[in-house]
Amino acid sequence: MRYRHAALAVAVFMAGQALAVHTFVGAERLPSPPDLNRLPQSIEGWRGYADLPIAAATAQQLGADRALERAYMRPGSGLPVYLFVAWFQSQRGGATQPHSPRVCLPGSGWLPIENTEIRLNTSLGEIPVERYVVMNRGVRGLALYWYQTPRRVITSEWQAKFFTIVDGLRDRRTDTAIVRIFMTLRPGEGDPPEGVEFARAVYPILRGLLPR
Repeated sequence: MRYRHAALAVAVFMAGQALAVHTFVGAERLPSPPDLNRLPQSIEGWRGYADLPIAAATAQQLGADRALERAYMRPGSGLPVYLFVAWFQSQRGGATQPHSPRVCLPGSGWLPIENTEIRLNTSLGEIPVERYVVMNRGVRGLALYWYQTPRRVITSEWQAKFFTIVDGLRDRRTDTAIVRIFMTLRPGEGDPPEGVEFARAVYPILRGLLPR
C-alpha cells in the first residue's frame, strides 16, 4: 500500500513540477539528443556483451528521448552489471523525469530492503550515488543510481525535480538523465566491488557523452 502512496505522491509532485517549469521557464534552449550508442563497448576492462531491448510499453511509460540498457562483464568476474541510461530533453509539455527506481523496481516485483547514499571518488571528482538493495523471490539485487544534469549529480528524486526548475530559470534548459547500474547478488555475500568500480569508470564517460 505504501508503494502505491509513494507512486501517487511522486505523480502529484511531477505534475506540479511540470506546471512550474511551463509557467516560469521562458523560451527553452533544447540541446541536441546524445547518441547513447557511442557509449564504449570497452570501459576499463569491462566488456559490453549485449544491448537489451526496451519493451515498447516500458518505453512509452518512461517517455525518455533517448534510452539504452547494456550488459557489461569484466573477464574473471562472473558478475554482469546492467547499465541503464535514460535521457530527457525537456521537462515541459508534460514530460517528466525518469521514474525513480524506488517506484519502478517495486513495481516490477523487487521489494526494497535497504537504501543509503554513498560517495564515490571518480576521475572528475566526488559524486553522490544512491545504493538501493532489493529482493525478488529470494534473489537480492543491488541498484546504484543517480540523476545527472549539465550542472550536477543528485540522488534525491525531490532535489532533482527542484533543481530542474532552478536550472531551468538560470540556463533555459531542463534536460536530465538517470543512470542506473543493477546487478544480482550472490547468496550470503555483501555488496560486490564490481558495482562501485563500474560506476566510477562509467561516470566520466557519461559526462563527456551527455549534453553539457
